[in-house]
Amino acid sequence: MCEHNQCCGIHSGKWVIYLIAITFGVIGGLSEIGFVEQLGKCCSEIFIRIFKCISMPIISLSVIVALTGSSLDKTINTLWKKALKYTLTTTIIAATVSALLYLVISPSNVGMNFDTTEDGIVKTDYTKYLLEIIPDNIIGAFSEHKVLSILLISVIFGISIRTIENADAKRTLKSFFDGLHSIFFTITKFIVKILPVGLFGFILVSVKELKAGMDLNGMGKYFLVIILANLVQGFVVLPAFLAAKKINPLRNFKAMMPVLSVAFFTKSSSGTLPLTIDATEQRIGIKKEVSRFVLPLCTTINMNGCAAFIFTTVIYMMQNYGIEISGYTIITWILISTLAAVGNAGVPMGCFFLSASLLSSMDVPMPLLGMILPIYSVIDMLETSLNVWSDSCVASIVDGESNAL
Repeated sequence: MCEHNQCCGIHSGKWVIYLIAITFGVIGGLSEIGFVEQLGKCCSEIFIRIFKCISMPIISLSVIVALTGSSLDKTINTLWKKALKYTLTTTIIAATVSALLYLVISPSNVGMNFDTTEDGIVKTDYTKYLLEIIPDNIIGAFSEHKVLSILLISVIFGISIRTIENADAKRTLKSFFDGLHSIFFTITKFIVKILPVGLFGFILVSVKELKAGMDLNGMGKYFLVIILANLVQGFVVLPAFLAAKKINPLRNFKAMMPVLSVAFFTKSSSGTLPLTIDATEQRIGIKKEVSRFVLPLCTTINMNGCAAFIFTTVIYMMQNYGIEISGYTIITWILISTLAAVGNAGVPMGCFFLSASLLSSMDVPMPLLGMILPIYSVIDMLETSLNVWSDSCVASIVDGESNAL
Protein backbone atom coordinates (compact mmCIF):
# COMPACT_ATOMS: atom_id res chain seq x y z
CA MET A 1 0.00 0.00 0.00
CA CYS A 2 2.79 2.39 0.88
CA GLU A 3 4.59 1.65 -2.33
CA HIS A 4 1.39 2.29 -4.29
CA ASN A 5 0.77 5.60 -2.52
CA GLN A 6 4.40 6.60 -3.07
CA CYS A 7 4.12 5.79 -6.79
CA CYS A 8 0.87 7.78 -7.07
CA GLY A 9 2.54 10.68 -5.28
CA ILE A 10 5.44 10.66 -7.72
CA HIS A 11 3.10 10.64 -10.73
CA SER A 12 0.97 13.41 -9.18
CA GLY A 13 4.10 15.46 -8.62
CA LYS A 14 5.07 15.03 -12.26
CA TRP A 15 1.64 16.20 -13.40
CA VAL A 16 1.90 19.29 -11.21
CA ILE A 17 5.29 20.12 -12.73
CA TYR A 18 3.93 19.55 -16.25
CA LEU A 19 0.96 21.79 -15.49
CA ILE A 20 3.26 24.53 -14.20
CA ALA A 21 5.41 24.26 -17.34
CA ILE A 22 2.33 24.46 -19.59
CA THR A 23 0.96 27.45 -17.66
CA PHE A 24 4.22 29.39 -17.88
CA GLY A 25 4.47 28.47 -21.57
CA VAL A 26 1.01 29.89 -22.30
CA ILE A 27 1.72 33.05 -20.27
CA GLY A 28 5.06 33.52 -22.00
CA GLY A 29 3.50 33.00 -25.43
CA LEU A 30 0.79 35.58 -24.74
CA SER A 31 3.22 38.11 -23.31
CA GLU A 32 5.24 40.55 -25.36
CA ILE A 33 8.37 40.26 -23.21
CA GLY A 34 11.30 39.78 -25.56
CA PHE A 35 13.51 38.00 -23.03
CA VAL A 36 10.81 35.43 -22.19
CA GLU A 37 10.12 34.81 -25.87
CA GLN A 38 13.82 34.25 -26.61
CA LEU A 39 14.13 31.95 -23.58
CA GLY A 40 11.19 29.85 -24.75
CA LYS A 41 12.51 29.60 -28.30
CA CYS A 42 15.92 28.65 -26.95
CA CYS A 43 14.48 25.89 -24.73
CA SER A 44 12.38 24.59 -27.63
CA GLU A 45 15.33 24.52 -30.02
CA ILE A 46 17.61 22.84 -27.48
CA PHE A 47 15.17 20.00 -26.83
CA ILE A 48 14.41 19.52 -30.54
CA ARG A 49 18.14 19.20 -31.15
CA ILE A 50 18.46 16.73 -28.28
CA PHE A 51 15.59 14.61 -29.59
CA LYS A 52 16.99 14.67 -33.13
CA CYS A 53 20.43 13.76 -31.79
CA ILE A 54 19.35 10.65 -29.90
CA SER A 55 16.30 9.46 -31.87
CA MET A 56 18.11 8.03 -34.89
CA PRO A 57 20.70 6.08 -32.85
CA ILE A 58 17.91 4.70 -30.65
CA ILE A 59 15.91 3.56 -33.69
CA SER A 60 18.97 1.83 -35.11
CA LEU A 61 20.24 0.30 -31.86
CA SER A 62 16.75 -0.88 -30.84
CA VAL A 63 16.37 -2.82 -34.08
CA ILE A 64 19.91 -4.24 -33.95
CA VAL A 65 19.59 -5.32 -30.30
CA ALA A 66 16.16 -6.84 -30.97
CA LEU A 67 17.45 -8.84 -33.94
CA THR A 68 20.55 -10.06 -32.11
CA GLY A 69 18.75 -10.84 -28.85
CA SER A 70 18.69 -14.55 -28.04
CA SER A 71 15.34 -14.25 -26.26
CA LEU A 72 13.62 -13.46 -29.54
CA ASP A 73 15.13 -16.29 -31.59
CA LYS A 74 11.81 -18.14 -31.84
CA THR A 75 9.40 -15.21 -31.92
CA ILE A 76 11.06 -12.45 -33.96
CA ASN A 77 9.17 -13.41 -37.15
CA THR A 78 5.88 -13.51 -35.26
CA LEU A 79 6.49 -10.09 -33.70
CA TRP A 80 7.34 -8.63 -37.10
CA LYS A 81 4.24 -10.06 -38.75
CA LYS A 82 1.90 -8.96 -35.96
CA ALA A 83 3.36 -5.45 -35.83
CA LEU A 84 3.09 -5.11 -39.61
CA LYS A 85 -0.47 -6.46 -39.62
CA TYR A 86 -1.77 -4.03 -37.02
CA THR A 87 0.23 -1.13 -38.44
CA LEU A 88 -1.21 -1.53 -41.93
CA THR A 89 -4.68 -2.19 -40.54
CA THR A 90 -4.81 0.95 -38.39
CA THR A 91 -3.25 3.11 -41.11
CA ILE A 92 -5.66 2.01 -43.84
CA ILE A 93 -8.58 2.52 -41.42
CA ALA A 94 -7.30 6.06 -40.75
CA ALA A 95 -7.28 6.81 -44.49
CA THR A 96 -10.74 5.24 -44.87
CA VAL A 97 -12.16 7.28 -41.98
CA SER A 98 -10.87 10.47 -43.59
CA ALA A 99 -12.45 9.41 -46.91
CA LEU A 100 -15.85 8.81 -45.30
CA LEU A 101 -15.69 12.12 -43.44
CA TYR A 102 -14.68 13.88 -46.65
CA LEU A 103 -17.75 12.48 -48.43
CA VAL A 104 -20.07 13.42 -45.55
CA ILE A 105 -18.69 16.93 -44.85
CA SER A 106 -17.97 17.63 -48.54
CA PRO A 107 -15.52 20.57 -48.32
CA SER A 108 -16.25 23.29 -50.86
CA ASN A 109 -13.67 24.93 -53.06
CA VAL A 110 -12.00 28.07 -51.80
CA GLY A 111 -13.68 30.16 -54.50
CA MET A 112 -10.52 31.93 -55.61
CA ASN A 113 -8.70 31.99 -58.91
CA PHE A 114 -5.22 30.59 -58.47
CA ASP A 115 -2.32 30.81 -60.84
CA THR A 116 -1.86 27.26 -62.09
CA THR A 117 1.91 27.54 -62.37
CA GLU A 118 4.32 25.83 -59.99
CA ASP A 119 5.01 28.01 -56.98
CA GLY A 120 8.38 27.26 -55.58
CA ILE A 121 7.98 23.57 -54.76
CA VAL A 122 10.49 21.41 -56.55
CA LYS A 123 8.94 18.63 -58.55
CA THR A 124 9.86 15.26 -57.11
CA ASP A 125 9.32 11.80 -58.52
CA TYR A 126 7.98 9.63 -55.69
CA THR A 127 9.69 6.56 -57.15
CA LYS A 128 12.98 8.39 -56.68
CA TYR A 129 12.01 9.02 -53.07
CA LEU A 130 11.48 5.29 -52.59
CA LEU A 131 14.79 4.44 -54.27
CA GLU A 132 16.58 6.74 -51.84
CA ILE A 133 15.74 4.26 -49.08
CA ILE A 134 18.88 2.45 -50.21
CA PRO A 135 21.68 4.66 -48.84
CA ASP A 136 24.92 5.41 -50.64
CA ASN A 137 26.53 6.54 -47.38
CA ILE A 138 25.87 5.01 -43.96
CA ILE A 139 26.92 8.13 -42.06
CA GLY A 140 24.88 10.30 -44.43
CA ALA A 141 21.72 8.31 -43.64
CA PHE A 142 22.09 9.26 -39.98
CA SER A 143 23.12 12.87 -40.55
CA GLU A 144 20.22 13.44 -42.96
CA HIS A 145 17.70 11.64 -40.71
CA LYS A 146 16.62 9.15 -43.38
CA VAL A 147 14.57 6.90 -41.14
CA LEU A 148 13.80 4.14 -43.66
CA SER A 149 17.46 3.99 -44.72
CA ILE A 150 18.51 3.70 -41.07
CA LEU A 151 15.96 0.95 -40.51
CA LEU A 152 17.30 -0.95 -43.54
CA ILE A 153 20.91 -0.57 -42.36
CA SER A 154 19.98 -1.71 -38.86
CA VAL A 155 18.10 -4.79 -40.09
CA ILE A 156 21.11 -5.77 -42.24
CA PHE A 157 23.49 -5.25 -39.30
CA GLY A 158 21.27 -7.22 -36.91
CA ILE A 159 20.81 -10.16 -39.29
CA SER A 160 24.52 -10.15 -40.17
CA ILE A 161 25.55 -10.30 -36.51
CA ARG A 162 23.19 -13.22 -35.94
CA THR A 163 24.77 -15.17 -38.81
CA ILE A 164 28.43 -14.65 -37.79
CA GLU A 165 30.02 -18.07 -37.34
CA ASN A 166 32.70 -16.92 -34.89
CA ALA A 167 30.99 -17.19 -31.50
CA ASP A 168 33.44 -14.84 -29.75
CA ALA A 169 33.03 -12.15 -32.43
CA LYS A 170 29.24 -12.48 -32.27
CA ARG A 171 29.25 -12.21 -28.47
CA THR A 172 31.58 -9.18 -28.57
CA LEU A 173 29.47 -7.34 -31.15
CA LYS A 174 26.25 -8.13 -29.29
CA SER A 175 27.73 -6.82 -26.03
CA PHE A 176 28.95 -3.70 -27.81
CA PHE A 177 25.52 -2.82 -29.23
CA ASP A 178 23.79 -3.77 -25.97
CA GLY A 179 26.11 -1.36 -24.16
CA LEU A 180 25.46 1.47 -26.60
CA HIS A 181 21.75 0.82 -26.33
CA SER A 182 21.91 1.08 -22.53
CA ILE A 183 23.87 4.34 -22.76
CA PHE A 184 21.19 6.01 -24.88
CA PHE A 185 18.39 4.85 -22.60
CA THR A 186 20.29 6.17 -19.59
CA ILE A 187 20.52 9.51 -21.41
CA THR A 188 16.78 9.30 -22.04
CA LYS A 189 16.09 9.02 -18.30
CA PHE A 190 18.05 12.23 -17.72
CA ILE A 191 16.05 13.96 -20.46
CA VAL A 192 12.75 12.86 -18.90
CA LYS A 193 13.74 14.54 -15.62
CA ILE A 194 14.26 17.94 -17.29
CA LEU A 195 11.42 17.52 -19.77
CA PRO A 196 9.21 20.29 -18.25
CA VAL A 197 11.81 22.85 -19.39
CA GLY A 198 11.37 21.69 -22.98
CA LEU A 199 7.58 21.57 -22.59
CA PHE A 200 7.63 25.22 -21.51
CA GLY A 201 9.54 26.13 -24.68
CA PHE A 202 7.37 24.06 -27.02
CA ILE A 203 4.14 25.58 -25.71
CA LEU A 204 5.47 29.14 -25.74
CA VAL A 205 6.52 28.82 -29.39
CA SER A 206 3.18 27.22 -30.32
CA VAL A 207 1.18 30.00 -28.64
CA LYS A 208 3.27 32.58 -30.52
CA GLU A 209 2.46 30.84 -33.82
CA LEU A 210 -1.25 30.83 -33.00
CA LYS A 211 -1.14 34.53 -32.09
CA ALA A 212 0.27 35.33 -35.52
CA GLY A 213 -3.20 34.69 -36.94
CA MET A 214 -4.62 32.28 -39.47
CA ASP A 215 -6.61 33.10 -42.58
CA LEU A 216 -8.65 30.01 -43.45
CA ASN A 217 -10.14 31.54 -46.63
CA GLY A 218 -13.11 29.19 -46.81
CA MET A 219 -11.06 26.07 -46.03
CA GLY A 220 -12.82 25.40 -42.71
CA LYS A 221 -14.47 22.16 -43.81
CA TYR A 222 -11.16 20.86 -45.19
CA PHE A 223 -9.51 21.39 -41.81
CA LEU A 224 -12.58 19.93 -40.06
CA VAL A 225 -12.22 16.68 -42.02
CA ILE A 226 -8.57 16.30 -40.98
CA ILE A 227 -9.19 17.16 -37.33
CA LEU A 228 -12.22 14.86 -37.02
CA ALA A 229 -10.37 12.03 -38.79
CA ASN A 230 -7.59 12.26 -36.21
CA LEU A 231 -10.01 12.47 -33.29
CA VAL A 232 -12.14 9.53 -34.48
CA GLN A 233 -9.02 7.42 -35.03
CA GLY A 234 -7.54 8.36 -31.66
CA PHE A 235 -10.63 8.20 -29.44
CA VAL A 236 -12.78 5.58 -31.21
CA VAL A 237 -10.84 3.27 -33.54
CA LEU A 238 -7.67 2.69 -31.50
CA PRO A 239 -9.46 2.28 -28.14
CA ALA A 240 -11.78 -0.21 -29.86
CA PHE A 241 -8.73 -2.19 -30.99
CA LEU A 242 -7.39 -2.24 -27.43
CA ALA A 243 -10.76 -3.16 -25.92
CA ALA A 244 -11.17 -5.99 -28.42
CA LYS A 245 -7.86 -7.40 -27.15
CA LYS A 246 -9.01 -6.98 -23.52
CA ILE A 247 -6.58 -4.11 -22.88
CA ASN A 248 -7.84 -1.13 -20.86
CA PRO A 249 -7.73 1.87 -23.27
CA LEU A 250 -8.17 4.46 -20.50
CA ARG A 251 -5.29 3.05 -18.47
CA ASN A 252 -2.98 3.08 -21.49
CA PHE A 253 -4.04 6.58 -22.48
CA LYS A 254 -3.33 7.95 -19.00
CA ALA A 255 0.07 6.26 -19.03
CA MET A 256 0.91 7.83 -22.39
CA MET A 257 -0.39 11.35 -21.68
CA PRO A 258 3.00 12.92 -20.76
CA VAL A 259 4.55 11.48 -23.92
CA LEU A 260 1.61 12.54 -26.08
CA SER A 261 1.95 16.10 -24.79
CA VAL A 262 5.62 16.10 -25.83
CA ALA A 263 4.74 14.60 -29.22
CA PHE A 264 2.08 17.29 -29.66
CA PHE A 265 4.50 20.17 -29.18
CA THR A 266 7.64 18.66 -30.79
CA LYS A 267 5.71 17.45 -33.86
CA SER A 268 8.14 14.55 -34.25
CA SER A 269 7.18 10.93 -33.55
CA SER A 270 10.71 9.67 -34.14
CA GLY A 271 12.08 12.41 -31.88
CA THR A 272 9.64 11.33 -29.16
CA LEU A 273 10.60 7.64 -29.52
CA PRO A 274 12.90 7.47 -26.47
CA LEU A 275 10.11 8.80 -24.26
CA THR A 276 7.57 6.47 -25.90
CA ILE A 277 9.69 3.42 -25.16
CA ASP A 278 10.29 4.55 -21.58
CA ALA A 279 6.57 5.13 -20.94
CA THR A 280 5.40 1.86 -22.49
CA GLU A 281 7.92 -0.11 -20.44
CA GLN A 282 7.67 1.73 -17.13
CA ARG A 283 4.02 2.83 -17.07
CA ILE A 284 2.22 0.25 -19.25
CA GLY A 285 4.48 -2.72 -18.55
CA ILE A 286 5.31 -3.83 -22.08
CA LYS A 287 8.27 -6.19 -22.23
CA LYS A 288 11.56 -4.59 -23.31
CA GLU A 289 12.18 -7.14 -26.06
CA VAL A 290 8.81 -6.21 -27.56
CA SER A 291 8.82 -2.43 -27.08
CA ARG A 292 12.37 -1.95 -28.34
CA PHE A 293 11.62 -3.86 -31.53
CA VAL A 294 8.01 -2.90 -32.26
CA LEU A 295 8.12 0.82 -31.40
CA PRO A 296 11.09 1.76 -33.64
CA LEU A 297 9.36 -0.17 -36.42
CA CYS A 298 6.04 1.61 -35.76
CA THR A 299 7.76 5.00 -35.63
CA THR A 300 8.91 4.33 -39.17
CA ILE A 301 5.81 2.82 -40.76
CA ASN A 302 2.81 3.46 -38.46
CA MET A 303 1.56 6.91 -39.53
CA ASN A 304 -2.21 7.04 -38.95
CA GLY A 305 -2.36 10.84 -38.88
CA CYS A 306 -0.22 11.18 -41.97
CA ALA A 307 -2.46 8.85 -43.99
CA ALA A 308 -5.52 10.94 -43.10
CA PHE A 309 -3.73 14.17 -44.00
CA ILE A 310 -2.36 12.90 -47.32
CA PHE A 311 -5.73 11.58 -48.48
CA THR A 312 -7.70 14.69 -47.52
CA THR A 313 -5.11 17.13 -48.85
CA VAL A 314 -4.52 15.45 -52.20
CA ILE A 315 -8.23 14.96 -52.88
CA TYR A 316 -9.00 18.56 -51.88
CA MET A 317 -6.23 19.97 -54.07
CA MET A 318 -7.38 17.88 -57.03
CA GLN A 319 -10.99 18.98 -56.48
CA ASN A 320 -10.05 22.67 -56.38
CA TYR A 321 -8.22 22.41 -59.67
CA GLY A 322 -11.10 20.77 -61.50
CA ILE A 323 -9.94 17.13 -61.44
CA GLU A 324 -12.87 14.73 -61.26
CA ILE A 325 -13.14 12.85 -57.96
CA SER A 326 -14.80 9.49 -58.61
CA GLY A 327 -15.30 6.48 -56.37
CA TYR A 328 -12.35 4.82 -58.09
CA THR A 329 -10.19 7.89 -57.32
CA ILE A 330 -11.13 7.75 -53.65
CA ILE A 331 -10.37 4.02 -53.31
CA THR A 332 -7.10 4.44 -55.16
CA TRP A 333 -6.00 7.29 -52.92
CA ILE A 334 -6.93 5.40 -49.76
CA LEU A 335 -4.37 2.79 -50.80
CA ILE A 336 -1.79 5.35 -51.99
CA SER A 337 -2.17 7.37 -48.78
CA THR A 338 -1.60 4.25 -46.71
CA LEU A 339 1.55 3.28 -48.61
CA ALA A 340 2.85 6.86 -48.69
CA ALA A 341 2.32 7.23 -44.93
CA VAL A 342 4.30 4.05 -44.36
CA GLY A 343 7.22 5.66 -46.19
CA ASN A 344 6.99 8.98 -44.37
CA ALA A 345 9.71 10.11 -41.96
CA GLY A 346 8.54 10.92 -38.42
CA VAL A 347 9.83 14.49 -38.47
CA PRO A 348 8.06 17.89 -38.31
CA MET A 349 6.13 18.71 -41.52
CA GLY A 350 7.00 15.33 -43.02
CA CYS A 351 3.41 14.74 -44.20
CA PHE A 352 3.17 18.21 -45.72
CA PHE A 353 6.25 17.80 -47.90
CA LEU A 354 5.29 14.25 -48.82
CA SER A 355 1.87 15.51 -49.97
CA ALA A 356 3.60 18.26 -51.95
CA SER A 357 5.82 15.64 -53.56
CA LEU A 358 2.86 13.48 -54.58
CA LEU A 359 0.92 16.44 -55.99
CA SER A 360 3.95 17.69 -57.86
CA SER A 361 4.56 14.29 -59.42
CA MET A 362 1.00 14.47 -60.84
CA ASP A 363 1.49 18.03 -62.13
CA VAL A 364 -1.18 19.39 -59.75
CA PRO A 365 -0.53 23.15 -59.18
CA MET A 366 0.93 24.08 -55.82
CA PRO A 367 -0.31 27.59 -54.80
CA LEU A 368 -3.32 26.36 -52.82
CA LEU A 369 -1.08 24.09 -50.76
CA GLY A 370 0.62 27.19 -49.40
CA MET A 371 -2.65 28.30 -47.83
CA ILE A 372 -2.50 25.30 -45.50
CA LEU A 373 0.81 26.37 -43.99
CA PRO A 374 -0.59 28.94 -41.49
CA ILE A 375 -2.57 26.25 -39.67
CA TYR A 376 -0.51 23.19 -40.56
CA SER A 377 1.52 23.55 -37.39
CA VAL A 378 -1.57 22.68 -35.33
CA ILE A 379 -2.52 19.82 -37.68
CA ASP A 380 1.03 18.46 -37.43
CA MET A 381 0.78 18.49 -33.63
CA LEU A 382 -2.46 16.52 -33.69
CA GLU A 383 -1.14 14.03 -36.25
CA THR A 384 2.05 13.39 -34.30
CA SER A 385 0.17 12.73 -31.07
CA LEU A 386 -2.10 10.30 -32.93
CA ASN A 387 0.90 8.53 -34.48
CA VAL A 388 2.59 8.07 -31.09
CA TRP A 389 -0.68 6.93 -29.48
CA SER A 390 -1.16 4.43 -32.30
CA ASP A 391 2.43 3.18 -31.87
CA SER A 392 1.79 2.47 -28.20
CA CYS A 393 -1.50 0.72 -29.01
CA VAL A 394 0.14 -1.56 -31.58
CA ALA A 395 2.96 -2.34 -29.14
CA SER A 396 0.45 -3.15 -26.38
CA ILE A 397 -1.53 -5.49 -28.64
CA VAL A 398 1.59 -7.25 -29.92
CA ASP A 399 2.89 -7.59 -26.36
CA GLY A 400 -0.39 -9.05 -25.19
CA GLU A 401 -0.48 -11.57 -28.03
CA SER A 402 3.19 -12.47 -27.54
CA ASN A 403 2.42 -13.52 -23.96
CA ALA A 404 0.17 -16.21 -25.38
CA LEU A 405 2.96 -17.63 -27.56
